[in-house]
Amino acid sequence: MLIERFESPGLAHLSYLVADGGLAAVIDPRRDCEVYLQAAEAAGQRIAFVLETHRNEDYVIGSRELAARTGAEIWHAEGVPGYEPMDYEYGQAIEDGQTWRIGRLLLEALHTPGHTPGSMSYLLREPGGAPWMVFTGDALFAGDVGRVDLLGMDRAEEMAGLLYDSIFQRLLPLGDHVLVWPAHGSGSVCGSAIDERPWTTIGLERRLNPHLQVSSRDEFVAGVAHEMERPPYFLRMEELNLEGAPLLGCLPAPPPLSPDEVASLIGECAVVDTRAELSFGAAHVPNSLSIGQGSLASYAGWFLPYDRPILLVTEGDDPEPAVRTLVRLGYDGGAGGLAGYLSGGMHAWHTAGRESRSVGMVTVEELCRRTFKPQSGPRPWTLDVRSAGELETAGRIEGAHHIQLTQLPGELYRVPKDRPIYIFCGSGRRSMIAASLLKRAGWQDLIVVLGGMTGWNAVRCELDPAE
Repeated sequence: MLIERFESPGLAHLSYLVADGGLAAVIDPRRDCEVYLQAAEAAGQRIAFVLETHRNEDYVIGSRELAARTGAEIWHAEGVPGYEPMDYEYGQAIEDGQTWRIGRLLLEALHTPGHTPGSMSYLLREPGGAPWMVFTGDALFAGDVGRVDLLGMDRAEEMAGLLYDSIFQRLLPLGDHVLVWPAHGSGSVCGSAIDERPWTTIGLERRLNPHLQVSSRDEFVAGVAHEMERPPYFLRMEELNLEGAPLLGCLPAPPPLSPDEVASLIGECAVVDTRAELSFGAAHVPNSLSIGQGSLASYAGWFLPYDRPILLVTEGDDPEPAVRTLVRLGYDGGAGGLAGYLSGGMHAWHTAGRESRSVGMVTVEELCRRTFKPQSGPRPWTLDVRSAGELETAGRIEGAHHIQLTQLPGELYRVPKDRPIYIFCGSGRRSMIAASLLKRAGWQDLIVVLGGMTGWNAVRCELDPAE
């Protein structure tokens, strides 16, 4: 018997392999699916079934890819009678109560609508038939529940009511001992406040999940029927996850490009630099966007286009981590694709005599010193790109102007060009993304505050009041 969880860093996506008696099922696979093949082969199991909990919005599902390599059957949600069917171009629709025998184990489909109309959970029964664990998709998370605004706010209360019924009538009655295995962990855009607890149970959620501490359906609906940010790439994911993304065969290998080749392509490509923020700030290819590898899964879908080829600038000559992340977000096909990467990195760029750009950087202590010095030119303007929730929990900076990073492209008009712009976030990573966005749009005097709010809270000083 083998039950294994796989995490896709950055996306906080969780997928699962369940195997026994020579057969295996994979639930919500990612597109680069070698991990499932390797795990099943090592255990002597054959992947026979691929099960989807819902039509995903935040990553490309790997169902077609995995089925092409294994011959497995694909079963997708969103086909329940009485709900709007989705026009899938692959696989078969699951029915409520449908079962799959996996050796001594039994998987049973439970219709748990709310996040989407046709969302499915999968109850795994142990060899004796008792409920053992439930794969909840985006219905129930550790400390949170799935968002209900994907069909629009005009249907959010309806979907929240369905989610209440799914949780209180179908999931909680399974028993406090039943393990809960959701499709996402902390940091996912599919929940507003998912806990960092890596393991949970029905009993723990009944006791600790704030959305389950309600006395009525109406109270639950009022607590979850709110609008959340929707990254623009969700629309592309929805399309690919209905059509079935193009088959990979293997992970794409974008070609290494010389500095001259990269320079010739800059005008027609989007250049993304995945190095650390300090490296980008010191020197970068003109007009490139800074999204460090650790932030790529979270922010590529906000700022990278699907209709232009992508050029990579990476640390060293290893683009694979960036490629793997971008493939999970569908950036390898369509009108765009991965055009290549700068071979030799910025060292090669400079030894070829190419011009680079930089972004100013200061520590919090240096910012305090500059603030208290007499100003001979325009006064600095401080930009805080943290989320509204962070302002409430971690504190505000008096005198700073707040524009959340994901909203910055649409609110550039609020940022002046006639004075230095000091940029804050939680630690400095998002500040460099913001600086690169502003620099590409024509701003020049940009300074990232290293350490961000964490450093600010360690030092503290007073800025000039906002103008």
